[in-house]
Amino acid sequence: MAEVELTIAGRPYKVACRNGEEETLRRAGAMVDQKSREALAGLGTLSESRQLLFAALLLADQIVDGKEFELPKGPDEALIDRTSRLADRLESLADSLERSDANA
Repeated sequence: MAEVELTIAGRPYKVACRNGEEETLRRAGAMVDQKSREALAGLGTLSESRQLLFAALLLADQIVDGKEFELPKGPDEALIDRTSRLADRLESLADSLERSDANA
């Protein structure tokens, strides 16, 4: 048995699968993650269980409608931008703390 770590809705999960099925499980996890983020974006604050419920419903709706599901081709540019700005703020705060410690 193989084990794969998936991140869904920002939380890590370790999931067992048969040897050789790791990539399929990773792709499935990425689909659930994307749909859980869509549910959160569309509905606001949700408990973990409701977020995963709505992700499952969104995926099931695509299956029922016969739509193909495509994984994103690359990283989310908005998320990269927000992460970069947050990193800049954290570095600035760390620099300020270091300066205040040096002056104390």
